[in-house]
Amino acid sequence: MRLTVIIPTLGRSGQVARLLRYLGGQTRLPDEVIVSAPDAAHVELPESCPFLLSLVFGPIGSSAQRNTALIPSLERFDIITFFDDDFVPSAEYLEQVEKAFVENDGWAVVMGIVVKDGAMNAGLTWEDAEAALRASEGKKHDGPSVVDHVGAYGCNMSLRSSLVGGLRFDERLVLYGWQEDIDFTSQMRSKGRVVCVTSIRGVHLGIKTGRVSGERFGYSQVANAIYLIKKGTVPASFALPLMFRNIAANLAKSLWPEPFVDRRGRLRGNMLAIRHVATGRIEPEYILKI
Repeated sequence: MRLTVIIPTLGRSGQVARLLRYLGGQTRLPDEVIVSAPDAAHVELPESCPFLLSLVFGPIGSSAQRNTALIPSLERFDIITFFDDDFVPSAEYLEQVEKAFVENDGWAVVMGIVVKDGAMNAGLTWEDAEAALRASEGKKHDGPSVVDHVGAYGCNMSLRSSLVGGLRFDERLVLYGWQEDIDFTSQMRSKGRVVCVTSIRGVHLGIKTGRVSGERFGYSQVANAIYLIKKGTVPASFALPLMFRNIAANLAKSLWPEPFVDRRGRLRGNMLAIRHVATGRIEPEYILKI
């Protein structure tokens, strides 16, 4: 099977270069890596790569940048793997992804388990990631080896390209694109299983640069959830608890916020979005006006 890795990126050129060098150590090399960025200023290239490397440029935003690379890849590759530019996969990651698709015709989307996630804290270093991956080697994950999901976590997800058809990432989910990964992959469930394979591992560094402001992100936490429920692609049983957990966390922590999270900005964004939703205004793109 032909396999490509797509890396959308913004404002993290050094991180992209390090990830590209690191991917050269995969036990199953990608047939091509495609970096999707607004322009060349966002990409620093290593001196050499043991795989074909290409760059595509287009509009800013997670959904738009995913689509810019996805569309020309569909006819060329059997497996399309998306990595965030701050995701560090285990050395066997791509080998295991290919094996999963070859052995399971009914699987549409495969993701690996995130053994450590810097998005939940101040962020992790590359050294933290390598240490976490070493510590996880040989350890069996508690619970089943394959778990079905509503959708996949966009920091690491792989698609069976023959099942994508006309599906695209929703570009109304602008900029950081909160929940664009769940929206897209939940629609893939009509074509096959969306699964997490717990033997496939990686670490998400959770780098804070290149993200949207707290107020914009807080607006998206509410507006995007309601938009996707109304759109019918993400069940309310998934989106509403996530939305309420985020609002509760922003409210509870706004008095003593973590230094790495703009809780007060997020809360302001939450409240603005709630006011808009209450008046029937469901507009994810509004964050462009904030």
